[in-house]
Amino acid sequence: MSSNDRSSSRRFPEGAAGASANEESLKTERLQIERKAFIFALKENPRGRFLRITEDVGGRRDSIIVPATGLEEFKRIIDEMARIAAEKPAKTQQP
Repeated sequence: MSSNDRSSSRRFPEGAAGASANEESLKTERLQIERKAFIFALKENPRGRFLRITEDVGGRRDSIIVPATGLEEFKRIIDEMARIAAEKPAKTQQP
């Protein structure tokens, strides 16, 4: 079992998503898209600020953490992906 497998099998109480006692929440937003819920939590701990993005699908949670120093570059790439997705027509699915 890889460390990735172990982390995805852990379950956290609602809102915890692996929260540490020394983390301070600065802002939290929740976004529902189809059957997925995304929780964006801007937090701070002794090592600095970071954005934790948690995806919740049917009770299964997976998170990524983006250090605040990388948020502008992260945003640039997301903006570019959104622009391309809006420009190109979606391919129809084959049965």
